[in-house]
Amino acid sequence: MAQESEHFDLVVIGSGPAGYVGAIRAAQLGMRVACVEREHLGGVCLNWGCIPTKALLSQAALYEKLTKDAGSLGINAEGVSHDWSRVIARSREVAGQLNQGVGSLLKKNGVTHVEGHARISKPEQVEVYADPSGPSNGGEPEKRLDCTHILIATGAGPKPLPFAPFDGERILSYKEAMVLDEQPERLVIVGAGYIGMEFAYLYNAFGTEVTVVEMEDRVLPAADPDISKGIAKAFRKRGITMRTGVKTSALEAGGSGVEATIEPRSGEGEAETIAADRALVAIGVSGRFDGLFDENLGVRVVDDHIKVDHVTYETSRPGIYAAGDVSGTPWLAHKASEEAVNCVEQLAGERPAPIRYDLVPGCIYCHPQGASVGMTEPAAREAGYDVRKGQFPFQASGRAQAEGATEGFVKILSDGATGEVLGAHIVGESATELIHEIAVAMRLEATVGELIATMHAHPTLAEAVHEAALGVEDRTLHA
Repeated sequence: MAQESEHFDLVVIGSGPAGYVGAIRAAQLGMRVACVEREHLGGVCLNWGCIPTKALLSQAALYEKLTKDAGSLGINAEGVSHDWSRVIARSREVAGQLNQGVGSLLKKNGVTHVEGHARISKPEQVEVYADPSGPSNGGEPEKRLDCTHILIATGAGPKPLPFAPFDGERILSYKEAMVLDEQPERLVIVGAGYIGMEFAYLYNAFGTEVTVVEMEDRVLPAADPDISKGIAKAFRKRGITMRTGVKTSALEAGGSGVEATIEPRSGEGEAETIAADRALVAIGVSGRFDGLFDENLGVRVVDDHIKVDHVTYETSRPGIYAAGDVSGTPWLAHKASEEAVNCVEQLAGERPAPIRYDLVPGCIYCHPQGASVGMTEPAAREAGYDVRKGQFPFQASGRAQAEGATEGFVKILSDGATGEVLGAHIVGESATELIHEIAVAMRLEATVGELIATMHAHPTLAEAVHEAALGVEDRTLHA
């Protein structure tokens, strides 16, 4: 029998970057908050995405440096090997430590953590079941949480190919690809977005033969073309095969491996088969809300995501809100957290600054790294701007030379009429850190002249930002 209901100002469903951050901020603002999580605190990002993948990528980068670059640095690192099971175990340990940290943060801020499967029975009530099939089987909820507001923060899950569902053994999503017991000798990756390319780097660095298949004409098709070009060049140097402009028409798993059939997207040309031990499918994600609410509740869904007002984050049903990946692109943890905070601050009567979706940084954590903020060069030209461009190679950076990290560049775009920074794109060491200087500048509507007037310490990688800004005005000093 269900327990008596409890009343909360806000019930948050999901404890990922949107869920736990939104719950904590709401509690800080004086709300009585419950956070319902059916699995692990921290959600996909902390347990299966952002954090453990970055642990794996950091380990891969270190291994690559020792096995491929140490000699050029005067370091004798002969006989370096890796223990695949230990590589995987460490990434899980990192995730586990942070999982415990989320629990402590919720407790510290007075958020009630409720374990179980949530179902929204009506706008003012969330039912919690021990068994996910409870409602459909006529089961009684373990708890009923009465509330004033509901925030859905259930994230997103990987999309399979329609003709080749995930089997967890041969045809993998990112989740299985992170915890394989044995490292495959050959891996085919379908999809060359951020997830696909990060895994391509990871497995290649440890010695797997990797082939990436992408339907669009270039890898990282949503990124600025120079980002795509720079990372593709670096990947080819590492021996990663990239097949672009081709579609995967079949993917079949057998006892000893997989076979991917690819053919030109144009329809002209013959099909061919790629054999591998395993296949990773990384073609995108869909919002996770199966069984969360009845269709009669009136929560509108568009393109496999919950439709929201991107100012208030309210769904089509008053009193129910959604933030993060479940409500659509960009599927980024930092965007998810900001949406949740913005949403609950409004519910508490605050007046937060609206999120600038045109200024959400995008980062890829392979090596070399890639990072962008603002407009791509084609988008800026299409929008009618008089685009001025400055680009500075890390090959000409003293600090990059000292670190042996000379791949890549910093590229800055500005409006020729006003000097305002329109976008920036970086490939290279610490790109995911360097991008934030330009993100702040763009938030403040800074001009290229103001970036130039900002003194940068020497020798630093950040000097490349300064030089790229100088390049917009044809004033580059070191290239």
